[in-house]
Amino acid sequence: MSIKENLHHIKSSLPPGVTLIAVTKTHPPEKLMEVYNAGHRIFGENKVQEMCDKYEVLPKDIQWHLIGHLQSNKVKYIAPFVSLIHSADSLKLLQEIDKQALKNSRVIDCLLQIYIADEETKFGLSFEEAEELLSSEAFQQLRNIRITGLMGMATNTDDQEKIRSEFRSLRSFFDRLKPSHPSLRHISMGMSSDYLLAIEEGSTMVRVGSSIFGNRNYSAGAPKA
Repeated sequence: MSIKENLHHIKSSLPPGVTLIAVTKTHPPEKLMEVYNAGHRIFGENKVQEMCDKYEVLPKDIQWHLIGHLQSNKVKYIAPFVSLIHSADSLKLLQEIDKQALKNSRVIDCLLQIYIADEETKFGLSFEEAEELLSSEAFQQLRNIRITGLMGMATNTDDQEKIRSEFRSLRSFFDRLKPSHPSLRHISMGMSSDYLLAIEEGSTMVRVGSSIFGNRNYSAGAPKA
């Protein structure tokens, strides 16, 4: 199928209330325009430089989501335009996002990345660390960020029940936090290989790339967005 057909097929499979983020890493602007011209406006990038390069040449009504690991020293490059940062995983990073958001007279929405996988290569806060962060005095002083949800990445495995269990643990944690943190609205979990399972377990945002744009050249064992 074409990129446009892939996009419509995936969107037709999503229930109401679930947002599709088209993950564009390594794909050229021409391919992104096929998705844009099909009516989609929410794109996700893993790397800051690639996001900035594409932002410069693509229509400005695109909502850009930073979904990859974010270093504090690179926040300033995306602060003027990023719509949502999925990968906030430390107080230090949130403080830098807050600082750069203030410089740009913005409030930047962020998701806390939670470590749910059984893999050392994944980033994220433990449940306990996330609770401590949200209740800390330093966090309460931040005025130019808004935590609107949680993000998690499941283990890269064929064991569907393991993946389901990890997604379910994130949903349970979200439900536990929400009464005391009413700004929480989103649960970002699920990629091309497991987004339908993630939706069954409560995901409200799915990050899908290869199922829209086609496969990339991956190193062995790397997960597909």
